[in-house]
Amino acid sequence: MSKAGYKDIAREAGVGTATVERVLNGRGGVRPELVEKVVVAARSLNYPRLLPDTHRGLLRVDVLMVRPETTFYRRLSKAFEQIAHSIDPLVVVHRRFVEEMNPQEIAKAIASTDYPRAGLILAVPNSPLVKTAVEGLASKGLPIVHVVTRASEHPVEFVGIDNYAAGRTAAHFISRMARAEGPVVALCHPIYQVHRDRVRGFSDYFRDHPGPIEFEWLGFTRDEEHFSAETLAMALRMYPNLVGLYNVGGANSAVIDVLRRSGRGKDLLFIGHELTDYTRAALRDGIMDVVLDQAPEAQAQRALDIILRKVGLTEIEPDRNPIRFITITAESL
Repeated sequence: MSKAGYKDIAREAGVGTATVERVLNGRGGVRPELVEKVVVAARSLNYPRLLPDTHRGLLRVDVLMVRPETTFYRRLSKAFEQIAHSIDPLVVVHRRFVEEMNPQEIAKAIASTDYPRAGLILAVPNSPLVKTAVEGLASKGLPIVHVVTRASEHPVEFVGIDNYAAGRTAAHFISRMARAEGPVVALCHPIYQVHRDRVRGFSDYFRDHPGPIEFEWLGFTRDEEHFSAETLAMALRMYPNLVGLYNVGGANSAVIDVLRRSGRGKDLLFIGHELTDYTRAALRDGIMDVVLDQAPEAQAQRALDIILRKVGLTEIEPDRNPIRFITITAESL
């Protein structure tokens, strides 16, 4: 098979051969977006030459996330930072946090044309504005990957755990491990599709396995400390014989504090997500029974692997199966 030449690269990049020659020989005078196209095309065709050093660091991958105050998103951000140091120096990974409850800001950040992008990774909630912004970029061929949660129903790549299975797993543990018979409640933040998927799995399990332990009530918390504490306190008043609690999303620290103060922490079976300092201590103290961790480090690696494959920097086809969530108890800390 013959090696790729200037004409092949020009055809792949959609530019002229003169542009290819200037880029590959470092002559300058070429717009950055065209340089990027030539570099990506040359790499995808296995052009048998090292690219000039002056063209390294040209492929920018943007990562948009929310809630930097949470342990989960700090872990996710740190994972992207660490992985960026180990991949091709041609790639620059830029992390940015946006306001979770401001769809206008999120949509504007997604649609930004301030600089050329090679790919976009989104860990943001969905909304009509966000959906429109994502679909607009996807229609132009920009590689997009949703991480943790889907920001749009548009058929672009998604990296995350099987959230329906996570919800069913939480229900399975409660139904088999609860210390008494009685009602079960769950807390969630309905803005996220993945939370709705977990609740659906949780509810379906109890529907499929009827018995003396039943899913009775769902509270909405916004994943915010104050609302989570108030919602759980209300549930404890409504159900004095509560035997099980599933916190579908965040704000575990507030939930744990309420259980400690109420004296109910060791009476009911409590399952939540993400291993943090708070949940680790709660597991050790017997306040929490099971943590389902989403492994954000694995999600960050998979998302970048997909982007690198799409821009031609690797020939390895990434795994498309859901990320395995990790089940953690006090005995496995």
